[in-house]
Amino acid sequence: MASRTTLTAKNLEAFGAARLAALLMDVANGDAALKRRLRFELAADNPAELAKQIRKRLATLSSTRSFVDGNKMRALVADLDTQRAAIVEKLGTADPAEAMDLLWTFMALADPIYERCDDSNGSVSSIFHQACVDLGRLATEAKPDPVAFADRIYEALIVNHYGQFDALINVCAAALGAPGLNHLKQRMHALSNQPVVKPPAKERVKIGWSMSGPIYADEIEESGRKSTVRLALLTIAEIQNDVDAYNGLHDEKERRDPRIAAEIARRYLAAGRAGEALAALDAADRPKRQDRDWPDFGWEDARIDVLDALGRSGEAQAARWSCFERSLSVPHLRAYLKRLPDFEDFEAEQRAFDHADRYPHIRMTLWFFCAWPALDRAAKLVTARVAELDGNDYDILTPAAEALAAKQPLAATLALRAMIDFTLTNGRSSRYGHAARHLKECESLISTVGDYQPFESHEAYVKRLKGVHGRKHGFWSALR
Repeated sequence: MASRTTLTAKNLEAFGAARLAALLMDVANGDAALKRRLRFELAADNPAELAKQIRKRLATLSSTRSFVDGNKMRALVADLDTQRAAIVEKLGTADPAEAMDLLWTFMALADPIYERCDDSNGSVSSIFHQACVDLGRLATEAKPDPVAFADRIYEALIVNHYGQFDALINVCAAALGAPGLNHLKQRMHALSNQPVVKPPAKERVKIGWSMSGPIYADEIEESGRKSTVRLALLTIAEIQNDVDAYNGLHDEKERRDPRIAAEIARRYLAAGRAGEALAALDAADRPKRQDRDWPDFGWEDARIDVLDALGRSGEAQAARWSCFERSLSVPHLRAYLKRLPDFEDFEAEQRAFDHADRYPHIRMTLWFFCAWPALDRAAKLVTARVAELDGNDYDILTPAAEALAAKQPLAATLALRAMIDFTLTNGRSSRYGHAARHLKECESLISTVGDYQPFESHEAYVKRLKGVHGRKHGFWSALR
């Protein structure tokens, strides 16, 4: 049970309304943010007065030009979120249309606010991004005229200097409806056909340099306009499921990119146009093989789905097996085995294991056997090819040791030793703590390992470490 002196809402209730009000006034006199919050609370039952209070504060924020340093950033962020919450949560409940209009005014603060503060941690951005989402919700409730609303969104997007309106079309799609989206699309097409007025050569404003020469303000304006139009039209095409428009917004070079081709193909497939989806994929460059890093299967997976949709299941199965062969992909092997007739899956699984054993990169083989899981195969791999283990592959060896510890403790020990040896041999002092923990884990496995043959016992291994790395005091200190 909480003490009567513990600061809780229940204990404060005992003060009574008058005493609490006096305390709040005393605190608020030295805290401008709290004073504004209390004014909002007092005006909560009077939407007109609340809107007046919010507009007054937004006008002050808009006219302030002083730079906000690190010490004042927290107060600025709190102030902004207080205004946003008052608009959305208090005024929005009583008068969604008025709240939406105020939220547009709030969003107009973004540029001047960004220009007078350092938002490297994204705290200001998060407020404006949330306000953008709130705008979409309020618009759904306020039901503005879709064409007029589209015009306002258009005006916001063309001055979206800091990305505060990036999600605007998506979050407002329901309120825009087909009339608003089509009107916005028309305005974007009109903007794309409107040339950027370039000043005479002597009047062009130079704002920087690149490898190819000077950068002019009109060039930045033109590039920004193209980007704005393209992103807006792509978003509208996605919302309207207009695959032809989406495809048409990509040039030939982009369509040859496997990732973009996969996006286009999936949209054709969703529209029931599998043949065109396959044509889009086959027109692209095949993804380049990635030997060490996890490959991007976007193009392959899209093609597999398209082949299945076309009834070409044999080719889809061959593609799944190919993905597994090239990268030991567990999801592709599982999908391949799932589609085999009864009693054929076991033989195929063993064939897959044999292929994994022959795979040229032991790190991927070990990862595959642990992820499947086939821990007996993983243990056999480690004990047979321990000299090939790269102790720097801690992202593979650490989870492998954890997976093997219970039933294959000798293999787990060898995986841990590989990381310890790499750390000490290469003097990676930042990892000494991890190496010490790995050695402790080896010690905890002694009783379950039993026979270490043909490898060193734990005692012999530790003795060798002391002989070779005895002067690495950071490690031995961490071990103690």
